[in-house]
Amino acid sequence: MYQQQNQQGGQQQIQNLLNEEDLASIILSDLKRVVREYATAATESTCPDIRQLFTKLLDSTLKEQGQLFQIMQQNNMYNTASPALRQELDKQAQQYQQTKQKTAQCVQKHLGQRQNQTFYNPAMQQQQSHQQSGHQPYYM
Repeated sequence: MYQQQNQQGGQQQIQNLLNEEDLASIILSDLKRVVREYATAATESTCPDIRQLFTKLLDSTLKEQGQLFQIMQQNNMYNTASPALRQELDKQAQQYQQTKQKTAQCVQKHLGQRQNQTFYNPAMQQQQSHQQSGHQPYYM
């Protein structure tokens, strides 16, 4: 009986520190983390039975996470990001496109310069010196 009262007292203290919204947010975050870990475990497992186990755990955790999310959303406990303005999205897309074009131009410019450069090649130098002196190369 003392243990039961102590557990209830401990739960009461936690609930006094955190409200329902905070507790739900913590649990939701933990469920999201567990989903990522189960997905990683399932994709990295080589044993079909273990893969199936993690896949089942993943599915059940996804359902729990979805249910908690729905409850939080219905009770205005989950604030989604405000929708972005179309103008802002278009502006960002245009900036990214410009950056992509500048990068492509820079890469092309530097690649073009490298193609025009001659790198030191001892075989080419030896061949050129033999051609200039008129001697045939000999090999041992």
